[in-house]
Amino acid sequence: MSDTLDASSVQDIDIWNRDDMEPRVREILDRTVRDRVKGPYAAKTEAQVVAMLENYFAVTESLEDIVISDVARMAGGASKEQFAFVLRHKGDAKGEKLVLRMDPLEAISQTCRGREAQVHVAFADVLPVASVRNVDADGDILGQPAIILAFVEGVTEPTQGTGHGFSGIGTRYDEWAAKLAPQFIDALAQVHRFDWRTADLSYYATPQPGTRQAAIWQINWWSQVWWDGVVQPVAMVTYAERWLRENAPVCDEPVMCHSDLRLGNFMFEEPSGKFTAVLDWELAHIGDFHEDIAWAIQRLFGTWRDDGTFLVCGLIARDEFLRAYEAASGNRIDPVKLRYYEVLNAYKCAVIDLGQAMRAATESNNHQDIILTWLGSAGAVFLEQLVTLIREA
Repeated sequence: MSDTLDASSVQDIDIWNRDDMEPRVREILDRTVRDRVKGPYAAKTEAQVVAMLENYFAVTESLEDIVISDVARMAGGASKEQFAFVLRHKGDAKGEKLVLRMDPLEAISQTCRGREAQVHVAFADVLPVASVRNVDADGDILGQPAIILAFVEGVTEPTQGTGHGFSGIGTRYDEWAAKLAPQFIDALAQVHRFDWRTADLSYYATPQPGTRQAAIWQINWWSQVWWDGVVQPVAMVTYAERWLRENAPVCDEPVMCHSDLRLGNFMFEEPSGKFTAVLDWELAHIGDFHEDIAWAIQRLFGTWRDDGTFLVCGLIARDEFLRAYEAASGNRIDPVKLRYYEVLNAYKCAVIDLGQAMRAATESNNHQDIILTWLGSAGAVFLEQLVTLIREA
């Protein structure tokens, strides 16, 4: 794979400089280690959520006669504490239905609510996304980082179907696939066509075009997560990091990447199947579009037809998906780069499952210890994928 790299681009970037990453990402990772000793973390009660929100809106907006009602914990994921609620106050007796997404002390991924808010605003006129009501990027008022979004109606999987799974994993869309697949592909294309230079993305940094920095930034991000949180060393994870550094490809034109656009991370209405929201932008960054494509085609996120055909995100056969994406986006997929990012994404998943999830559970710094422990058991799947993908590269 290294033979395909331009000599100047190889020399420009030090593949072993672990400090070469986005500044805001570095801040979040350092904060995670610094705050780890504050645990254990307990799930917030309804009374605590009400008190936090009443204080927040009083301080930030000087609202009077604030009433927080209909507080309901929302299911899904192993990253944030999420609550639906209704905000009423003097001058708005009808109220707004909103969603609070709040960081626990540690989660399977440590990300920035400010970045999440900025990308939601940036895509407001591009894709169906929940509008941003408020953001407390560093938890200065709420006490922990959070974003408040408008509530969006919809489902992440058919209410009537043959297969349901955790966070969408294992869901079968069956007859819904014909309605959902074109929208899913269009969403990926829209993300990658978006001109990020026109948006306020001050929490983001951009890798240098024509170099390996896009890949190296991702390796540095996730290797730092691993070494900061590792509970037990795993030789294959260490080997994969070295392979990824030595084979990092050049990214000629960095684009916005969602980084987790898959089944379970879009909502749609029934019975039309129309997308109502693209969800979970917390891992978004500017990088190589191959990363998003490789993430979507992971076997974990897909299902199989009765005839044995693998369906990307339970929607569409792999070859058909790749052709449709190229037609919609205008991008041409490089199979060597695609395979590289398949390895990188398997590495990320291994780091999440065997590293950060285990550390958060061990420290009791998350509200979903059972789910985090279960994720640890899935780590072997990604170790096997790393072995297979690297052998075939």
